[in-house]
Amino acid sequence: MEKHEEVLVAIRQVIRAIDLHSKKLKKECGLTGPQLVLMKAIREKGNVTIRELSNYTNVSQATATTIIDRLELNDYVRRERSHQDKRKVHAVLTEKGTEVLDSAPLPLQDSFVQKFQSLEAWEQTLLLSSIQRISSMMNAEGIDAAPVLQIDAIAKN
Repeated sequence: MEKHEEVLVAIRQVIRAIDLHSKKLKKECGLTGPQLVLMKAIREKGNVTIRELSNYTNVSQATATTIIDRLELNDYVRRERSHQDKRKVHAVLTEKGTEVLDSAPLPLQDSFVQKFQSLEAWEQTLLLSSIQRISSMMNAEGIDAAPVLQIDAIAKN
């Protein structure tokens, strides 16, 4: 196999791993990757507005709102008006949301981050440079993307 074919196979393996993990996540707990990431962020941040949640998770505010709407429909999250500033609305996990979050598998990017951070700094830089070059070669560097490993992440919210 030629080098460019090996690179394409590796890219396809990454895409397939993301797809398989997304399906496993949906089957095991009924959540998408972005939903799980936002729920984890709500638990970590506590009293958090949609804007703060959006900034914390690197997801657009519109996307965060859409995800919260879906989570609210499933009774995993509720919106509460701030006691200090009535203009602000906070996202809060419900008891059902906490239970599903406790039983959910880790998002794929959590495992990746742990392994990536265990690498030496030079190797992290090398991998970052390489993947950025691949992104550029695929004319993808201008595509807005959150650090959530999910196939069709926005469409499946």
